[in-house]
Amino acid sequence: MMTTLAALFAGIPLAFGSGIGSELRRPLGIAMVGGLVLSQILTLYTTPVIYIFFDRLSERLSQKKTVPIAFDTAERL
Repeated sequence: MMTTLAALFAGIPLAFGSGIGSELRRPLGIAMVGGLVLSQILTLYTTPVIYIFFDRLSERLSQKKTVPIAFDTAERL
């Protein structure tokens, strides 16, 4: 998160800057800022979902299927 924010803040002057040559740097800044924001949002929402999915999958696979055995005690004697 800190790396994304550092890169995002570095791209803000490119996206909103004005002056000589800004028309060439502005598309780079917009693409950089937009991509970082979108990827950060997707990462923050999808990572916990994936972890929960694999946790539930491992719980399902680790449960042992027990079959109840019905027998009569008189048969054992």
